[in-house]
Amino acid sequence: MKDYIEIYQSLSSGATEVLVEQEFLDRLKEGKPLRIKAGFDPTAPDIHLGHTVLFNKLRQFQKLDHTILLLIGDFTGMIGDPSGKNITRKPLTREVVMENAKTYQTQVFKILDPNKTQVLFNSSWMEKLGANGIIDLASKYTVARMLEREDFRVRYQSNQPIAIHEFLYPLIQGYDSVMMQADVEIGGTDQKFNLLMGRELQKHYGKRPQIVMTFPLLEGLDGVQKMSKSLNNYIGINEPAKEIFGKLMSISDDLMWRYYDVLSFLSASEIKGLKQSVSDGANPRDIKIKLAEEITARFHSVEAAKEAHEAFIAQFQKHSLPENIPELRLTAETQGLPIANVLKNAGLVASTSEALRQIEQGAVRLDSEKIEDKGMVIPIGARHLFQVGKRKFAYVEIISEKEKPRYSS
Repeated sequence: MKDYIEIYQSLSSGATEVLVEQEFLDRLKEGKPLRIKAGFDPTAPDIHLGHTVLFNKLRQFQKLDHTILLLIGDFTGMIGDPSGKNITRKPLTREVVMENAKTYQTQVFKILDPNKTQVLFNSSWMEKLGANGIIDLASKYTVARMLEREDFRVRYQSNQPIAIHEFLYPLIQGYDSVMMQADVEIGGTDQKFNLLMGRELQKHYGKRPQIVMTFPLLEGLDGVQKMSKSLNNYIGINEPAKEIFGKLMSISDDLMWRYYDVLSFLSASEIKGLKQSVSDGANPRDIKIKLAEEITARFHSVEAAKEAHEAFIAQFQKHSLPENIPELRLTAETQGLPIANVLKNAGLVASTSEALRQIEQGAVRLDSEKIEDKGMVIPIGARHLFQVGKRKFAYVEIISEKEKPRYSS
């Protein structure tokens, strides 16, 4: 078994906070499987990329043989999570919540192993609790403590309404931890108050308090507000491959790096290399395509990602593409290959000087976009459609010189 400190470092990677760190280390040191809780309210039918930040962490715990407790908040979903809201959210009907919950159970297993995941619904214990039990639960916390929560405090100070049922949400989320006997609960940074409520209520009920791990929120397609189904700025993992690819290509260059840091399975050093390649002259669009292909392939397949890429290119072509476009792989010694060399080595021009002349004349296109930068570098890992004039096309992938080039037509 790996050293428990090494395991802790791996499991806590990417976390914003771990509360309490020493308690987590102590439990890992015991060497027993932990019960890892993550809760999701089925407020809309799609699981989106923002959710996968937590699902990927659950997958990591799962691979280390810890028990994954996936809570579907069918009861809390009817209340509506007030986290980060400056208005009272309209409660959903049971019918809507349960219909959405059905889709969750199929989508989540694109990431988690269904044989190693316990799916629980908090209605199974909350409906049994009854009015007396809920009143007793409400006695465990004060209004003053509730108003310490930022979103409640801001709304209170600005004279915006706070419905009493909104106070029940964090209480019920905390009570879920009591009933599930969670050792660790993970959630977004906006859930910190609710997660800590679990610790407090577990103490009230004589349970060992859970460790809390918070993770960064992923900004939505607008690059401003967090990815949210209610804000319609999200990418659903169940969307068609072409939709996922196209939406990822729509994000800004700055937001692209945020998505790399939070979503990509590339190592920190690999991402650093991509950032350096952009600094050295690579087109950020190339790097974005690499990200779009990685994420699309994760929820569909490599082939589907490739087809989505080609469809994205074709969408911007004025004329249909010819059949049987050659596909080539070219090697690069450093971070990438200058575009003039790409065009020459791909057989689209006779020399690099001709390549530069064609660029000056506006005859060179990369994924249907006219190229004007003669110093552009195409990074390793990028695959693009290159066009010179009206008739010369080639799909070209740049690989490291350590790999053997392979040509096909």
